[in-house]
Amino acid sequence: MSEVVCLYSATKRAGLTAVAGGAALVLAACGSSGSPSSSASSSSSSASVPSVSATSFTNDFSQMAAIKSLASHGKGNIGVILPDTVTSARYVEFDAPYLTKALQTAGLTASQFSVQNAQGSDATELADAQADITKGASVLIMDPIDPGVGVSIEKYAKSHGVAVIDYDRLVLGGSRKYYVSFNNVQVGKLIGQGLVSCVAAWKVAKPNVLVMYGAATDNNATLFGQGYNAVMAPLFSAGTWVKVGSAAGTWDPPTAETEFQQQFTAHKNINALLAPNDENAAPIIHYLQTKGVKAKTFPVTGQDATLLGLQNILSGYQCGTAYKPIYLEAQAAAALAMYIRAGDTPPSGLVNGTTTDSTEHVQVPSVLLTPQWVTPANMATTVITDKFVPASQLCTSAYKAACTAAGISG
Repeated sequence: MSEVVCLYSATKRAGLTAVAGGAALVLAACGSSGSPSSSASSSSSSASVPSVSATSFTNDFSQMAAIKSLASHGKGNIGVILPDTVTSARYVEFDAPYLTKALQTAGLTASQFSVQNAQGSDATELADAQADITKGASVLIMDPIDPGVGVSIEKYAKSHGVAVIDYDRLVLGGSRKYYVSFNNVQVGKLIGQGLVSCVAAWKVAKPNVLVMYGAATDNNATLFGQGYNAVMAPLFSAGTWVKVGSAAGTWDPPTAETEFQQQFTAHKNINALLAPNDENAAPIIHYLQTKGVKAKTFPVTGQDATLLGLQNILSGYQCGTAYKPIYLEAQAAAALAMYIRAGDTPPSGLVNGTTTDSTEHVQVPSVLLTPQWVTPANMATTVITDKFVPASQLCTSAYKAACTAAGISG
């Protein structure tokens, strides 16, 4: 069903109701019923706002073209600031090009937006935000390195009348206008459920599980943990599984490997690992291989559908990966920014939920997108169909047979 949000009546606060299905562009006027009026009044009353929903984005970016009319009456620039190139390769490989494509397809010229990466520096991220605002940004899309710099950026932006969209990570204690991410508790649930399925499929008789986490400073890591701990808690409580050892949270793969080695040395009975993402899992899997661990005997989980992660899945060393189609997130953030820039209220079908800022104790209007669990059974219809990873790169000689078995032709 299409939805029209009229400028003169768009006062309902967005963010509470999810609308199923795609929303098509509607250009019908929303004029008053009847009597003639001045041209200015007529123009105001007949203006309409194009509508998209959180479920309408596709990998051809067509929905961004559907909101192109917003570009002409928007004011100011849009600044995009990404955090680093270490915690995930996604920011360079996918977020930056997808955000660029989304904003261009929505009608902005190269001079009307910028996409930058802070390279892991709080000072750089803050400086980038300040520079964007000085150059005329009316909206910032910002993925914070940590809550501290996020709060600083949002305070500065608010004092200059600039709206901020938290991208991927929520700034606890911040003052953003909206938040765009995947449903991160559901991401965690998928990881936990994936481990449960893998333990059964690989016939691990008595699972002795090491549970690892992302960085404690990342609210997403907290949400992931909530999700997978909820899945595993009953198994630990019942004694079906045994929780062995402990490790501090990190998104740094070498640190994760060191932590795992320390725990594995201290607890030789560990035979399954809840790893929060592919990047942390990869060096640990390599370490296990050097210790003679065979395929499909030691379950390890992941997230982000990296090339190496997918290859580890094909070869039987990783159970699966929580796949988050980043083109959805990029388009959702870009669409929100376009509505804000134009002074329009985003449709309720786009802002489909809320997320708790546990520091400020407020509910943040959010776009929450749906993740998928990827295994060899659906790899061809997810990451390959989406061109997230090229089959030619995935299906090198060592993985050719596994690709063929999974219905992937490289």
